[in-house]
Amino acid sequence: MKEASQNAGRLQRSVTHKTGVIIICAGMLAAASVLLLFHHQQAVSVILLAAIGVSSLPLLIETVREVMRLNFSVDFLAVLSIATALLLGELWVAAIVILMLSGGKTLEDIATRRASSVLRALAKRMPQVAHRIDENGLAIDVSIETIQIGNRVVLYPHELCPVDGIVLKGSGGMDESYLTGEPFLIEKAPGTNVLSGAVNGDSVLTIQATRLASDSRYAKIVEVLHASEQNRPKIRRLGDRIGSWYTPLALGVALLSWFFSGVPDRFLAVLVIATPCPLLIAIPIAIIGAISVGARYGIIIKDPSILERLNSCRTLLVDKTGTLTYGKPILSDIVCLGRWPREALLQLAASLERYSKHPLANAVTTAVKDEGLPFLNAENVCESPGKGLTGQVDGHSLTLTGQSKLPRDLARELSPVTPGLECVVLIDGLVAGLLHFQDQPRNESKPFLKHLGSRHKIDKVVLLSGDRPAEVSLFAAGMGISEVYGGKSPEEKVEIVRKMTAQAPTLYIGDGINDAPAMLNATAAVALGVNSDVTAEAAGAVILQSSLASVDELIHIGNRMRRIALLSAAGGMGLSLAGMAAAAAGYLTPIEGVLLQEAIDLLSILNSLRMILPTGPLSDFHVPSLPVRNEVSVEARSKLVSAEH
Repeated sequence: MKEASQNAGRLQRSVTHKTGVIIICAGMLAAASVLLLFHHQQAVSVILLAAIGVSSLPLLIETVREVMRLNFSVDFLAVLSIATALLLGELWVAAIVILMLSGGKTLEDIATRRASSVLRALAKRMPQVAHRIDENGLAIDVSIETIQIGNRVVLYPHELCPVDGIVLKGSGGMDESYLTGEPFLIEKAPGTNVLSGAVNGDSVLTIQATRLASDSRYAKIVEVLHASEQNRPKIRRLGDRIGSWYTPLALGVALLSWFFSGVPDRFLAVLVIATPCPLLIAIPIAIIGAISVGARYGIIIKDPSILERLNSCRTLLVDKTGTLTYGKPILSDIVCLGRWPREALLQLAASLERYSKHPLANAVTTAVKDEGLPFLNAENVCESPGKGLTGQVDGHSLTLTGQSKLPRDLARELSPVTPGLECVVLIDGLVAGLLHFQDQPRNESKPFLKHLGSRHKIDKVVLLSGDRPAEVSLFAAGMGISEVYGGKSPEEKVEIVRKMTAQAPTLYIGDGINDAPAMLNATAAVALGVNSDVTAEAAGAVILQSSLASVDELIHIGNRMRRIALLSAAGGMGLSLAGMAAAAAGYLTPIEGVLLQEAIDLLSILNSLRMILPTGPLSDFHVPSLPVRNEVSVEARSKLVSAEH
């Protein structure tokens, strides 16, 4: 967070400095124009030289560095134009070229700063002070950067949590919607986890830091946004590649016009109109504008090159749970396997699950509320990865876990029971029952898949899932998906994605940590939600709202950015090439050439700035208002389940 604030400050200082240079340069040019009216030519020359000296030094230093790296980019043409103009005594031409180039670079910084508004808002929102408990048991205010793993921190009512941690003392609710999108309060008690950036409720909590502030979930989200600004996208590299042939072409035309005409002014006229601002400025502005628009729609564009690749994808690879389904299962059945009756089993399980963030937990707590049963007091709550949820409820030791995590002797008791989306309840070390769940498909899933085929040229949809094959096939039949891979491990998913990507460009959409390896092997990857930091790192874009409709918005943002960027580049370069021909033929003087190039640059930049202007709806996909039912008959369901066994 501190780095984001520092970068924002540096960017602001850069804009301020460049703006100041432009104002000084423009003021000097205005003064020179006034003196020219009174025929004070010597004073005009002095002022123009001063303006050139003030403005050209930073550009000269930057270009010399690039030339020393043997990188003769399009900036080289601008500096060569300035040097040639000075040698030929065309001070007005040199000053205008400098003003044009400096103005373009400043405009890029301003667009970058505007695109960074969400990043700055996130960084500003994060608290910089934490209340650490010292050796004497007193809460002292310290910078969050000084908080170490294991430190105890007091969190007062309605404060933002400064670090990820675990509750040591106190109970209450926390609003994590800013991070997770969930609109309800998450109950907290000793042993439960808390996330940095979450808003505390009405209670005082004492937590123990489990991560440094720089490694927290909130910091990771800020880093993803920051990486999107630092990442050099493919379409910009395309501009550099164009510049690699455009620079020698412009030099060749300029030299030939000088050689055949014997007039050095033609060399200068060609150079000044050849300065390709559309490549230097217009394309980056369109890209940065797309990042800004994405953030406005709740889409973090981590790798801007995804905006170019999305349109080429012809195969959709999609995960099931949490992607095509809501990832919010409902409790469908309770199987009692011991002495505990159904209501008591549900009440005990829900009293422990209310402190869990597992996707199944909300289904259990919702069920107990619907039945009007009260929650019981829970203590010593612990949720360890791979071990399930444990705690003491009403004097009983409770464990909620998966069947695969049970010891062999306990697992044998469940062997006759059909496996599926379930949770095993152990009370005082004995298997007491099973909680069965169903994950409902999103009401937008089926229409979204059809929309991608009809409007975005997706030829094939492939369902990839780690869930059992019968369940995946059943779900795919309801979605109209014919190619299905169920029960696949992350490694098997990678092989399938590699094979599909070799045949055609692929788009992978997923939300779980087991999707990350497969995402890295797809042409383009989109993560739904922020449930996994690893998935977010592997994806080119992250949809914060966890909505498939936002994926369509991302595709439209990419299409719009590409159209605007290519129009700016192609249109600007085309006009510049026409101007070069006119200058080489002697129809343009150097001062006319530089003024014409200024007009071309302005048109290209204004066209690119359309990307960050408010627009109407970017998506043509409309989410249905009614739930889409999984249209599979009872007979088909029975056949699928029977086939598995």
